[in-house]
Amino acid sequence: MKINNVHLIISAVNAKHYPQHDLPEVLLLGRSNVGKSSFINTMINRKALARTSSQPGKTRTINFYNVEDLFCFVDMPGYGYAKVSREERKDFKRMIEEYIKKRENLTIVIHLIDFRHEPTADDIEVHNWLRKMDITPIVVATKIDKVKNNDYRKNIKQIVQAFDLEDPEDIILFSSTAKRGKEELMGILDEIFLDQE
Repeated sequence: MKINNVHLIISAVNAKHYPQHDLPEVLLLGRSNVGKSSFINTMINRKALARTSSQPGKTRTINFYNVEDLFCFVDMPGYGYAKVSREERKDFKRMIEEYIKKRENLTIVIHLIDFRHEPTADDIEVHNWLRKMDITPIVVATKIDKVKNNDYRKNIKQIVQAFDLEDPEDIILFSSTAKRGKEELMGILDEIFLDQE
């Protein structure tokens, strides 16, 4: 899949604002500062369509990005940021639940986690919650370029145990800096969306 045409359709705060279209959607979930914006920019070959920030918890809307009129990336606000108020965290959870339960366009969930650290309680809660809803997310471990090669095996094992995965190969190692993991993910998206044409 060659990606040349991408645009932000809308930034929504609830179901009333969701775009009305038939495009399948890829939901992106992850903790604040996990690198979702960098992930999107890497996947769509742009430098700054999705705005990155040094301030975690800044994204407060659900951003819908049309990719080649084939599918949409749906960027959900990051969860688990301590400096966001308890009320705002509840709002974020409500936004995620509303989208997953009501959005018929939802096709895939990509769960991004920070490879530098052991999965947090929030990561595990989100992953288990998805499983209870019969959703098997694609697990993408970001920022692998910031981890020593000697620590890869240990960190992968931590993720496998935390998420109770059957196969370590189910984890896609991703680096927006080195572009590692992009080709593998594009292959998955190609299989799903190009085969539907």
